[in-house]
Amino acid sequence: MSGSVLAAEVEGLTVLLLVTMDRECVSLLPRVCEVLADSQRSLPDDTSLEKLLDWFTGLTEAGGSLLESCPCLMEFISAVIDNKDSDPGVLSFTLKLTGLIAAAEDSFQTLQDRSVLDRAFSVQQWQDSGLWEDPCVRIGWIQGLKSSLQHTKALSFFIQSDFIKTLLKLQTDTSLFVASAANQMLAHILLFFQTCVQKKEEKVNGSRNSLDIGSGGPAAEYTAAVKVISENLKESLVPKDSAQLHRSLQTLKLLALLLAQAGSPLRDELIQAVGGSLEEVVTADCSQLTAPLMDVILAAYSSKPGGQISDQHVSRLLSSMLETSRPPVLIQAAAALLRSGHHDSSHTPQAVKILLLPLEMLTGQTLLCKTSSDDLHVSMAQQLKSKPSCVSMICSCLTNTPKIVVLTPDLLPCPPASVTSTVLSVLRLCSGASSGCNEVCRNVIGSRKVQKCALDALTALSSSAGSQENTSDVLAVLTQYLQSPGSDPTVLHKSFQALMKWTSTDLSVISDQIRSDLADVLKKRVCDVRWEVRDSAVEFLGHVADRRVLKSGNEASSVSGALLGGCCTISLLREALQDTESYVRASAVSALAKTLTRSWQQGAAPTQEETEIVTRLLEILSQDTEGFARRAVVRFFIVWFSASSSSSASSSLLMQSVRSVLSQGSADLDWEVKVHTLELAELLMDKSFKGQRGYRKYTTTNHALSHPYGVVSGLTHKLHAHTEGAESNSGGALKSLVELGVVSALLSGLVDCDRPVGLKACRLLITLRETVCPEDVTMATTAEVSCELPVWGWGQEIRKILLMKNGDFTRKEGGTEEERRGTVGATVSVCGVRTEEERCGTVGATVSVCGVLRSLSLEDRLDLLTRSSDHVHNSPLSLLQDILTARTAHTRTDTQAGQEVIVDCY
Repeated sequence: MSGSVLAAEVEGLTVLLLVTMDRECVSLLPRVCEVLADSQRSLPDDTSLEKLLDWFTGLTEAGGSLLESCPCLMEFISAVIDNKDSDPGVLSFTLKLTGLIAAAEDSFQTLQDRSVLDRAFSVQQWQDSGLWEDPCVRIGWIQGLKSSLQHTKALSFFIQSDFIKTLLKLQTDTSLFVASAANQMLAHILLFFQTCVQKKEEKVNGSRNSLDIGSGGPAAEYTAAVKVISENLKESLVPKDSAQLHRSLQTLKLLALLLAQAGSPLRDELIQAVGGSLEEVVTADCSQLTAPLMDVILAAYSSKPGGQISDQHVSRLLSSMLETSRPPVLIQAAAALLRSGHHDSSHTPQAVKILLLPLEMLTGQTLLCKTSSDDLHVSMAQQLKSKPSCVSMICSCLTNTPKIVVLTPDLLPCPPASVTSTVLSVLRLCSGASSGCNEVCRNVIGSRKVQKCALDALTALSSSAGSQENTSDVLAVLTQYLQSPGSDPTVLHKSFQALMKWTSTDLSVISDQIRSDLADVLKKRVCDVRWEVRDSAVEFLGHVADRRVLKSGNEASSVSGALLGGCCTISLLREALQDTESYVRASAVSALAKTLTRSWQQGAAPTQEETEIVTRLLEILSQDTEGFARRAVVRFFIVWFSASSSSSASSSLLMQSVRSVLSQGSADLDWEVKVHTLELAELLMDKSFKGQRGYRKYTTTNHALSHPYGVVSGLTHKLHAHTEGAESNSGGALKSLVELGVVSALLSGLVDCDRPVGLKACRLLITLRETVCPEDVTMATTAEVSCELPVWGWGQEIRKILLMKNGDFTRKEGGTEEERRGTVGATVSVCGVRTEEERCGTVGATVSVCGVLRSLSLEDRLDLLTRSSDHVHNSPLSLLQDILTARTAHTRTDTQAGQEVIVDCY
């Protein structure tokens, strides 16, 4: 059967299953609606309503009509909205459901003909009953109306009902969720129906249908909506007092949302309507509104140009923001402009000068070719005298230096190297190494916040133009920081990161003194009393060992050798394997893998020290109480196996170790250790079957998509040529995998309680079966290859699966038909016990590998594993049944406290 035919059949069966389930759901729905409409009965789990709405939404998106397939919904909606005692949660659900149904024009007309829409969305009715006070009812009202606004009939209903006034009030609701929902709906009205109007205007000379361009059609109603919303935006932008800040903030958020997506006509209308109010907000210098105000200006500034007046207005607003008198507002505005990525020859240089001025004033370095205005200089100086304000401003400026140096030269007031020198000066001031030239310097001495920002900036500046000019000074400052006994652990970590970046390209500037200092400081930091510092030092050793740079003639040079000289990296890392902190032990294992990779690639024989390291790693895998280090050990052997070839001198030690790693790793309690172990098993399979015809790796596209919680490893390893020459023998390859413990690891993983492990193992077993177990087993060299199933543990679980699949496997000693077909081993049955020792549980059973692989129904198991773990219970049918079950429990008089039925909603 071809793959396409099989896929079509599977799809057909899936559709049939869904149709059958939906029929059962529809048959239960009237009773469920009766339960929900009963105001005397409340559900024990409100989220069941959201899941029920999800199901209705899915049916609608599939193209079905809810009123046609579920006629009981009309009666349900009427019952709820006519009951003033309805539960707020059920009413909110009903409003959302009504809007969902009304999204289709035909259904909308049906609801309108029966006056359902007028009754459902009557704000006055819910206010009179007191239900409007519940935020979930207001949310339901907003979301229900928004769902319905998918066609112009709904727009006409919305405008004619004067709902826009209510929506504008809800924009500043005390509930942030309600206010946000109102903002989203206002944006939906303007943006969605703008598209409708534009499309109709393009066809205005053709036949008229749903959108009438004239004095009384939906187009006119849309225009009216734009006018009302624009006027409201204009009025609510400027806060009259502190109590109105929340309103202004919500209005700015809405305006930014609109301007970022609006087309030219709407964009121009909005800017012209609110331009004057925006100018008032700019001149108000309210720091709380600076960020959202810049979002509005930049949204208009970066969108498609509209009319000339609008563009000039936006440019004037941006200029005003960059000329305000308050330094904190200025710096926020300048930083927002740089982050936006939209630059021009007038505003960008102004923003750059604003951000560089505080750094120039702090360090005394000349960054600005032309001095700023006296007023700005005075106001900046005043702000820098206050320590909290100074630290905040300097950190903002430092954070933006990497964005400054990448600008084109015509936008910069100084060379990029000068900016890097200034950042170094800030670091010297913070550490006390430089006394500075003014009173402001005292505010940054010992400030860890400034140090961290400066180090982050320095790390980013390593790739800037002309950075090589500063490399010597950078290394000197970073070495001082690493040597300082009072350095914070995070500061030290960032210092190591910066050092790694600045030594990634040019090694020629590393002097003997720096090399000696770094070697000494690393020996000191690896033994630091703080584990975070030890971890940072060990990580740095690993990164350095892993990096190589090109010298002249394309010759690769080791960063470790050039940076640390004769520092014995392996000895330091070996000591770290004994560290009391598991994070450090894990980092040491990872660093050792990076350090030894070059030796493995060159095929060098393992030294006595390396052999002892391997012994220690196997001890960690079997004895360490923390999963971090054990995971790192398995990854160590994955890297080793990937880097070495079959002919390398370390091959014997590696393969001996691999057998132990597979055995211990597959039995580990940590699921990530087991997944990594299966990755090692996969590499061994790749090696064994490399070049063999018919071997192909399993891809997840062959089956259902993996569950989102499943683990997808990001590992990518390039294998060296382990097998040179002719195609390898399948029987010999399979036997080798059995001896190494690969098959046992896969079978163990198949029945593991952690689903990511089971998924990985199942896919590898399918690959193995398709490679070594052809249909005609008797003709294959693999038919006689067997493995042992342990009596207990995973072996017992595999036996149970086979027993369920094939029934009673107890066989006579003579060869049976199953044995001849390779279903079971020739010496013993799959699950049968032949000897007294086996009956006593002292030995396992030997089985045919191919027989087991063909009897495990791997595709069925894979299908089960790839489903969500709650696919059986958390279905729409189960949800409806749970609601009815909960109702039954609540109506029973003998239900005791603590015995309530909890809805199994998904």
